[in-house]
Amino acid sequence: MIMGNKNAEGTNSTFMGYIIRLVLTTIVLAITSFLTPGFTIVGFWPMILAAVVITIIDALVESFMGADASPFGKGFKGFIIAAIIIYLTQLFVPNMRVSIIGAILAALVIGVIDALLPGRVM
Repeated sequence: MIMGNKNAEGTNSTFMGYIIRLVLTTIVLAITSFLTPGFTIVGFWPMILAAVVITIIDALVESFMGADASPFGKGFKGFIIAAIIIYLTQLFVPNMRVSIIGAILAALVIGVIDALLPGRVM
């Protein structure tokens, strides 16, 4: 019984972690879209969809590769993975346009914001 509660709490904690990551990613995408040339998301719903797509791709990368995709989480490798995730996200999100340079700059901006916020964004 105690083990069941622990698992339920762990699952709930993981779910809340993803929800918090989703909210933070949405906020950071709004800031990044404003600050970064070559990175544009137009509209509230595309921004939320982009955050969902980024969160899902990030979770998949972490589960399959064991790599942290936060831009400064694992140094250069994490930075490159973050830029690739940002670039690929535009394929799934309408009203989102990202150039290769925009993806690199967005990964840099997200990394700086991620370092300043008390939670993990990507």
